[in-house]
Amino acid sequence: MFLSLAAVGCAGNSSSPQDGQGVVYVPPTPAATPTSAPQQLISPTPETARPTATPPCTDNLSFQADQTIPDGTQVKPGEQLDKRWEVLNNGSCNWDDQYSLRLIAGKKLGAGEEQALYPARAGTTAIIRIQFIAPEENGVFRSAWQAYNPAEQPFGDPIFIEITVENPSSGDGG
Repeated sequence: MFLSLAAVGCAGNSSSPQDGQGVVYVPPTPAATPTSAPQQLISPTPETARPTATPPCTDNLSFQADQTIPDGTQVKPGEQLDKRWEVLNNGSCNWDDQYSLRLIAGKKLGAGEEQALYPARAGTTAIIRIQFIAPEENGVFRSAWQAYNPAEQPFGDPIFIEITVENPSSGDGG
């Protein structure tokens, strides 16, 4: 019964004209013809635009304090020296294994001419440590070091150790 009602309903909605000439033909819409290059149909909006490159960060190092061996410390010839500086990474780059410290002036005092720069996130304090050996001769010695970034560019405050080497007097009866 339901099928017969559906068939009657469809027959009642036919689009045939009253004069009995039959069904009116409606042509299909034309299909788009392919072109040689695809065309962009949607314009980029802020939501669909690609992100821009992140601006490069800036490197900086600010000397804060000598943690060991203050400037002018008197040491013995050949003495092992454990120098530590407190520094602030006040740039916007994080220091990683591609950052280094390099000797820029003075004697290397038994250290290599290039040292790893302690890894530190931007805005944090770090302790830089280098092991030195005092020279055998008397005198005032200074060893200055500079931070370098991965692009081989120096940055920040230079740091240094300054010592006075003196042989203990043989007549010191103590």
